[in-house]
Parts: sequence; C-alpha cells; structure tokens
Amino acid sequence: MNSLTEIGGRRLPFLRWSFLRILVGMKRLTTEWQVGDGREDALAEHVVRHARAGDVDDAIRVVDEFCYTRSYMMNVGDEKGALLDAAVRRASPRLVLELGTYCGYSALRMARVLPAHAHTVSLEFNPDNARVARRLLEHAGVADRVTVVVGTLGDGGRTMDALEQQHGVTTGAVDLVFLDHDKDAYLPDLQRVLARGWLHPGSVVVADNVRLPGAPEYKAYMSGEEGRTWRTVEHEAHLEYQSLLKDLVLESTYQPAPG
Repeated sequence: MNSLTEIGGRRLPFLRWSFLRILVGMKRLTTEWQVGDGREDALAEHVVRHARAGDVDDAIRVVDEFCYTRSYMMNVGDEKGALLDAAVRRASPRLVLELGTYCGYSALRMARVLPAHAHTVSLEFNPDNARVARRLLEHAGVADRVTVVVGTLGDGGRTMDALEQQHGVTTGAVDLVFLDHDKDAYLPDLQRVLARGWLHPGSVVVADNVRLPGAPEYKAYMSGEEGRTWRTVEHEAHLEYQSLLKDLVLESTYQPAPG
C-alpha cells in the first residue's frame, strides 16, 4: 500500500485522489449518483478482464481489489459486506428488495449467500449504474438471481406500481430490505414500503452508512420505535475500504403489534 495513503497501518482513502475526486464531484454524486470520472465503467471493464466468468466469489474479490488499489467507490465494501452477508443468512429471505444498486457489489454478495430459489429486486436511480451492475452480475453468473430495475420509490408511485405488477413485490412478500441509496430517503422510502404492506412480521431491514455520511432521521425513527414496531441491532464498522473513519450499520427486525 502506498505510504501516502496509510498511517500506522490504517488505510486513509481521503489521501487518495480517487476519494478527493468524490468530494470535488459531490454535487453531481448526490444528484446523478455517479462520480463523473468514469470509474463505474472502469470497474466493469476491470472485473470482466480479471475475474473468472461465472465465479461470483472472484468477481467480489476483484471489485474489492479495484476499490482498494485503483478507485475508491461507494460500495458497502468488504467489512460491512460481511455484516450484510450475516444478516442475509439469518433472515434466509425468499425475496430481497435492495434500494440503491450502484454497481451491483452488494447484489453480488447477497446472491452468493441467498437460499436456493431466492431472488433480489434491486432498484437503481441511475440507468448507467444499472447497466454497469447488470454487466457485473452477468459476468459473475448470477444475473438470474437479481433483477435490476431503474426507478425510485419517490416518483409518485410509478415505480412502486411496477414493482408490484412486474416483479412480485406485493403484500407481505419482502423478507429483507437493504438500504444503501440516498441517505435522506431512508426513512421516507421505508415508510412507503410500510404503507404498501410489503413487509411481514419478521422482515429485516439493513441500513448502511447510518453514521457516515449519516441518516439521522432514520436512526432517530428506529430508536423511537425500538421494542414497539422494530427491534434493532447496531453494528459498529468502518466506512468502506479504509480502517479509520467509523460507520454504523443498523439491522432492524419488523415486529408490528398484532391486529
């Protein structure tokens, strides 16, 4: 590892140009969900060239390698990815709803540990990101286990209607939700999911980046509902692809009152 990006053995992504480029392009990032320097397409090319076709483990390895050594990216990352893996194994879901596909890294991880015949419907705002994700999923051999849909839950119901009518996201059907999109949308989108009745008692919601960049309204909601409609476990971790900046992952189980 370059000594300029590491102090005392701790990786410091904010000393890497690829991380600084994210900060420079923050306005575009928070509106278009791409950094603007082509790193998403570069990731796809790198994975197709260097990961064995049909090998999801190798695809995940190559993505992590790219993000550690080439370009910092907004994936859940390997450390928090292991927390997501464990949550998926505990929930043993048949249907996963992911909000925020980005380049498909978390969808790859979930596809690797999902039970047989389970499926992920992954929602992505940016069609270019969706294209990259589909390419990675296809190369890794798990495209049949993940459907990437372009849209947003906050578009007046159009995407939610399509999810119900075309993708089997219906009343009580969703066993696990993974939130990793616009942090300000975590709570309103969860409320939209609840209003549609897609969850059932025992459904699990995993939320990334609750501390950094932060989802304070979502965290306050889960804290206020603890022991009432939700039971939450807080997982301390680090922001993706480094070991200095702290982050928080929430794993919440839905337990509404009977009736």
